[in-house]
Amino acid sequence: QVHVVESGGGLVQAGGSLRLSCAASGRTFAWLAMGWFRQAPGKERDFVAAASWSGRTSYADSVKGRFTISRDNAKNMVYLQMNSLKPEDTAIYYCAADPAPREKVVVTSTEYDYWGQGTQVTVSS
Repeated sequence: QVHVVESGGGLVQAGGSLRLSCAASGRTFAWLAMGWFRQAPGKERDFVAAASWSGRTSYADSVKGRFTISRDNAKNMVYLQMNSLKPEDTAIYYCAADPAPREKVVVTSTEYDYWGQGTQVTVSS
């Protein structure tokens, strides 16, 4: 069992930045693929970014060049640095964890076994 907790959401003006944090516990963090997803009102949960436990990353096209995923295996943490935020980035952001092979980057929500409760990000225009 893995316990996942997100933090760092909030209200920011367009063009601003936020950093989301995600703590995972209950299993060796270094063996977990980690991902960020988001869900806007009335929409499906979409992939944002993911990192393998070796550090390989993948991003949705809509956030490439603006968002950066990183992980600190020593602290059992994964982060999502969000820059140049846009109103369309407004959503609940979820962190997810999945036991996976070292190099595997998991981008599909159905592959993740463990989810946090989500943190709200609101970008005002």
